[in-house]
Amino acid sequence: MKPPFQALIFDCDGTLADTMPLHYQTWCKALNPLGILFPEELFYAWAGIPTRDIIHRLSEEQGIAVDVETAAHEKERHYLEELPSVRPIEPVVAIVREHAGILPMAVASGSLRPTVMKTLRVLGLSDSFAAIVTAEDVRRQKPAPDIFLEAARRLGIPPDSCCGYEDGDLGLEAIRAAGMAAVDIRLLR
Repeated sequence: MKPPFQALIFDCDGTLADTMPLHYQTWCKALNPLGILFPEELFYAWAGIPTRDIIHRLSEEQGIAVDVETAAHEKERHYLEELPSVRPIEPVVAIVREHAGILPMAVASGSLRPTVMKTLRVLGLSDSFAAIVTAEDVRRQKPAPDIFLEAARRLGIPPDSCCGYEDGDLGLEAIRAAGMAAVDIRLLR
């Protein structure tokens, strides 16, 4: 992207990092022993929703009482064990590398901060972003625009001067609701 954009904001999972298949595998490892089903189609439809919210929704819908915190911890534990095998989504990472030091950039992820930071380290992108906003930093999650608005605020750039990159429908909806230009990275692959 060339100006008029003054800043670029990227989702992490499925946008910068090819983590979605790994996330789904670790969801199954964590939920199947509890008797909770998480169909793959629903997993992709709910991309960007925080872990605890997903567990809460699934347990309520399926009428299975679970300790949400314990289940979320177990899912993250499985995921972090496998994270070193994650690979970048090259067309998107190429955009990051092309604009590093030229435009301010941020990450806006529905994941937890330790997971996002470790993912960025695995990809060699830790120093590429001036701001990293995660699920802990906003009250309302995607499709609400809050996480993208907070990223723009931390960069000091008006939202309408930002371009956001996402791989999920809820994230794209959040970017547009923030008044930003949106790039569906599924079209870049």
